[in-house]
Amino acid sequence: MRGRLTNVALLCLLVAAFTSGWVAFELSGQPARAVLVIHAAAGVAMVLLVPWKALIARRGLRRPWPIRWASVVLAVGVLISLAFGFVHSFGRQDIGYLTAMDFHVGAALAVVPFVLWHVLARPAKLRAADLSRRNFLKGAALLGASGLGVLVLPGARRAPTGSFSAAYAIPTQWMFDVTQEVDVNTWSLQVAGRQLTYNYLLSFDDSVTAVLDCTGGWYSEQSWGGVWLHRLLPPGASAGSSINVRSETGYSRRFAIDDAPRLLLATRLDGTTLDAGHGFPVRLVVPGQRGFTWVKWVSSVDAEDLPYWWQPPFPLQ
Repeated sequence: MRGRLTNVALLCLLVAAFTSGWVAFELSGQPARAVLVIHAAAGVAMVLLVPWKALIARRGLRRPWPIRWASVVLAVGVLISLAFGFVHSFGRQDIGYLTAMDFHVGAALAVVPFVLWHVLARPAKLRAADLSRRNFLKGAALLGASGLGVLVLPGARRAPTGSFSAAYAIPTQWMFDVTQEVDVNTWSLQVAGRQLTYNYLLSFDDSVTAVLDCTGGWYSEQSWGGVWLHRLLPPGASAGSSINVRSETGYSRRFAIDDAPRLLLATRLDGTTLDAGHGFPVRLVVPGQRGFTWVKWVSSVDAEDLPYWWQPPFPLQ
């Protein structure tokens, strides 16, 4: 396979892998499984292209150092992301303090600037000769082999999202958030202009058994107790378009106003009071959605006129 054709193929596979992996974070159930099959096939295809890319890379090592080091960082980052992606899929979840998924996603995010640099500094251009029947068959064979690889490679049993089962809900937080220590003697929850005390919230005994599926690569089914959000909203709040749930850290997620009856403000986990790592005094439970929507250390809930989709797909805090 020619050098420029290999570069174009790798670039397309990188885009497919990054996009499908990112989209899968948002999804749950069978839709997530379908997207992750594409994600896995892109990863296998990149591995299959390594021999051809290695020949090109050897020639590239003769280029000037500023160009060479950026290419080396890009290659190393992609290899790390691929390696830990396979480690996760084979069943090894934890790598010390972090998870294999943390390394996989972290390396992928780190190489994004280098991919953009590569595209701008050394654009790979196809020529008419590259669009031949022979190259088309090679591309089809590569796609077929990658699809077959997804089927035959060993893999541990996982949820449709690719997460592994955990015996308990692991206390984690999104990106740069830190665990909050809240004094319930001075704390109150603001709900559409009302201030509700912790003791008042404890008087409710609603519950739901729900799966917390974390983007860190694990899921756990637990019983959560608290109060359904719609029971706390005043009658006029239903005129709004969305509910904005905000954390003590500033982290927030927005939901459609009609979702309020299935949103639980939890004060208990498996019958016991939440601890700080799980969002004490109150956290949001959103059955059927990924863990980053389960806002911890909830400080306020506001009914607003903005549509529920008026927010980034993934929190930027």
